[in-house]
Amino acid sequence: MFGPGSQFNAFFNDPRWALAMVRATVLEAAHPQIGAALIENSTFVTHPWRRLRNTLLSLQRMFGADDDVRRREAARLNRLHARLKGSDAHNRPYDAMDPDVRAWVVATLFESTVTMCRLSGQPLEQGVMERLYREFQAYLAAMGDEPGHLPHTLHEFWQYYDRVVEEELENTEAMRIILYKLFDHLPAPPLLNGLPTLWATGRAVAGPVIGAITVASLPESFRRRAGLPEMPGAQTLMQSAYLAVGLARFLPDGWIQAEGIADLLALSPDNDDPRAKTITALRDAMKRAGALLRLITPLPSPPVPTASTGTQRSAEEFFHEVLDQTGDGYLDWPDLAAMAREVSSRLDLDEPEENRLYDAYAAWWHELQAALDIDGDGRISVQEYATSVPSLAGPALIKVAEVLFDVTDKDSNQRIDAGEYRALFQTAFLRDTTGTDGTYTRSAFVRDFLSFMSGRQRSTPYDPLLAEA
Repeated sequence: MFGPGSQFNAFFNDPRWALAMVRATVLEAAHPQIGAALIENSTFVTHPWRRLRNTLLSLQRMFGADDDVRRREAARLNRLHARLKGSDAHNRPYDAMDPDVRAWVVATLFESTVTMCRLSGQPLEQGVMERLYREFQAYLAAMGDEPGHLPHTLHEFWQYYDRVVEEELENTEAMRIILYKLFDHLPAPPLLNGLPTLWATGRAVAGPVIGAITVASLPESFRRRAGLPEMPGAQTLMQSAYLAVGLARFLPDGWIQAEGIADLLALSPDNDDPRAKTITALRDAMKRAGALLRLITPLPSPPVPTASTGTQRSAEEFFHEVLDQTGDGYLDWPDLAAMAREVSSRLDLDEPEENRLYDAYAAWWHELQAALDIDGDGRISVQEYATSVPSLAGPALIKVAEVLFDVTDKDSNQRIDAGEYRALFQTAFLRDTTGTDGTYTRSAFVRDFLSFMSGRQRSTPYDPLLAEA
């Protein structure tokens, strides 16, 4: 069911799967419980590229050949889901551990994979489809869910799928954001930072096209019920897109690797990856192309940099780029939980270490709420933050830094070496240090973390971790 011989593995690097994943995400977000959880807890709006990399990594771990890695990832996902519960805008409860909700997530992945093959003119044979379905059932079982939440047979699955689409899916806020806002406002990946003209040009074309393709691929009955407009010619555009993207399957082996592409998009010129020099040369060429585009097109010029774009941010910039992880315009617990979740995922923490980190962030949230929540509404606005805080470096933030150092220092030698550093920051071991042994002491680590979080200094390691998309 898992590993290189699985049917899932054959699709993981299929370029058509990019379109299928967008479609599956929209169908997930249309479920009221999932949509509410996304709106209140997810970083998919402000940090979509980070979310993409984490999703790919999780799928690789779950569908890989290593049983221990799969059990560890399943336990991590269950701990993450157990923390996602609450009520939506209509006061309806949501719980990410609800087995029916988790079954629907898996169902959308399976059905969208089947649909992608059909739309690209290569429908799956019955035997292949049944094998793929058993693999997704095994995925859900590996998460620890009892059988029965996904139907036992493929024939029963289609009846289940049609029922959920007809009776449970809604035109949720999360679905509308994905379709009509996310791609139109998608931030540039680290690879394309500093190239606003080229990115804005490509996004202006690709955003509406992806939205139209996705809407056209959704079940017709749901499109009508949700009032999703379908542009003229969308069906032809959708099928053409799936056919065109599918041609990339015929490129030489190794040219299309989902993990490699995600890693490449995350690279920055100061990375010590061997590909960084090539990236730097590519960025220079793209900057020249961007300058040419500005000459021959009526696109507005990018904003002129101000003093705040140097080494220090304004309070408003820091709030939106670092603190407001969910992008709702406020700082509250889900934002700090997202920071803890990102660190826990990067370091692949065991449960005791993960709990220590979450507890430290929770204590920091209580400290921030007591100091900055002036109107007592349970969250901190950008105005409350900007006008009320000269420094965030209270005792609770110092504790966060101490715990972060401890969980990064895997060998407990009170120093972070190059390997431990990369595990956390996924970037070069580049920093000013008075030592010459290539390590990071506890005091230096805590000092730099506090400087970033309270002094609003831009930082080569911390910006990719907490600020970049």
